[in-house]
Amino acid sequence: MRCTVKKTFEIARETGNHLLVQLKANQAKLFDAVCVIADTTTPDDTAIAHNTGRSRQESRTVEVFPAGDVLAATEWQPFVKTIVRVTRRTWLRSAATGLWDQRGEVAFYLSSATGLTATAWGNAIRGHWGIENRNHYVRDVSCDEDKCRIRDNPGIMARARSFALNILRTNRVTNVAKALWDGALSLDHILAYKKI
Repeated sequence: MRCTVKKTFEIARETGNHLLVQLKANQAKLFDAVCVIADTTTPDDTAIAHNTGRSRQESRTVEVFPAGDVLAATEWQPFVKTIVRVTRRTWLRSAATGLWDQRGEVAFYLSSATGLTATAWGNAIRGHWGIENRNHYVRDVSCDEDKCRIRDNPGIMARARSFALNILRTNRVTNVAKALWDGALSLDHILAYKKI
């Protein structure tokens, strides 16, 4: 069976679109090749951003690398044109102790697109995390999607969850877990939503 990510890159290319995906360590050979590129090549562009809040400070460095010749001999060469490395350093303040705890993360992203600045890549990646927080996190936590044991046609249940979340968002619900609980207790509560 072919790699799902590779199939997605193929579909994007066939339809005239570009793709940006996060590279995980489970793609060991590709991950190692990308690390070599990032460690031995000077980035085409770099952007640094800082976000500060009451109990959180984050510094992000976005570096853009051309895929180059390292991937030329691999099956990824027709798909991956740009490599983006994002280095995050985050300081979190503990409310209990008042002390700051530091953590760091390095993430790699691959894209079939070229020509964007490091700032544009950083904005695209942060935009994806907005989707992650508004959609996937809610599905995992409030809808227990990861615990779902449905094996036959799981897509039907996923669409039903999406339908329910879309109704809640259309009605400007901010606490999805509470809305789902209230809906489970009373059908009248569900039928009171607008635009059903």
